[in-house]
Amino acid sequence: MKILVLPGDGIGPEVTAEAVGVLRACAERFGLALELEEGVVGGSAIDLHGTPLPADVLRAALEADGVLLGAVGGPKWEDPNASVRPEQALLALRKELGLFANLRPVRVHPRLVSASPLRPDVVSGADFVFVRELTGGIYFGAPSEERGGPRGREAVDTCFYTEAEIARVARCAFGLARSRRKKVTSVDKANILATSRLWRKVVGEVGREFPDVTLEHVLVDAMAMHLLRRPRDFDVVVTENLFGDILTDEASMVAGSMGLLPSASLGEARNRLGRPRGLYEPIHGSAPDIAGRDLANPLAAILSAALLLRYSCGAEEAAATVERVVDEVVASGVGTPDLARDGAEVVGCKEMGRLVREKIREGG
Repeated sequence: MKILVLPGDGIGPEVTAEAVGVLRACAERFGLALELEEGVVGGSAIDLHGTPLPADVLRAALEADGVLLGAVGGPKWEDPNASVRPEQALLALRKELGLFANLRPVRVHPRLVSASPLRPDVVSGADFVFVRELTGGIYFGAPSEERGGPRGREAVDTCFYTEAEIARVARCAFGLARSRRKKVTSVDKANILATSRLWRKVVGEVGREFPDVTLEHVLVDAMAMHLLRRPRDFDVVVTENLFGDILTDEASMVAGSMGLLPSASLGEARNRLGRPRGLYEPIHGSAPDIAGRDLANPLAAILSAALLLRYSCGAEEAAATVERVVDEVVASGVGTPDLARDGAEVVGCKEMGRLVREKIREGG
């Protein structure tokens, strides 16, 4: 199994190093033949090569069975006038790999109920998955530009969706719901946007193919409220690109920290194992303010590696073991600074990774 590792910028190299250590521990314990290759992307690649996604790294991604990414971006590359930006690497990878569905599970660990800024009685027991469409919407629509106009500067972004794009991500969401609690919540802005009206129609049509799954439609502004008021009511949430980007960051506060949430971006293409080729990454950013200080939480990256093992490698036992071990380590009262709470033992990024690896090797 060939895995391409792209550490990226900021805390990306730190958290990715711990995730790679966990992959190696799983390879030892479960006899997995993992071949790990590393590449440079994002701001680091701009500094070295003048482009956020060098051609050889893209080739390696297309040849890999799965890609593990850290994070990209940072203040150094945030000039709004720049024509080359770190985030272009992520968008290009998604496009070239044909990744259309971003799965972001959110589960509140009993030990970390107090880590959420929301009341314990609101978040306790919350367990849902966002399925975010990745290839369409306002991030990819054309035209998208700043230009001169009769009254000065003006800018335009275009939101565009096709029926096929909506249908395939909807089927992904309904299929996932069948393995969970059989409920799909579709989020749109159908009272205002034409793309959302098409979204609602197509999701409803696909829903009729899954009569055993309950479907509800919720407007995005109402969903922003419901996530904080009643997160336990949701099972699988499917939505378009921009709404998913925003709502999943909000949902991280249900779990208590972005440092806990992994993601898997999947497409229709299959790797050499006949499994979905995917891109796996924590949902957090590069956090340059804490980079290099051993303060980052590596659990989201480690859990992203678990998703890689499950979806792209077909190593379900190894994936479930990583998830169980992370639960055990958290339950023991250990946490990185973002999870600091009364009675917690605060550890650094490296120590958290070591604790997970050791438990895996010990048969945890």
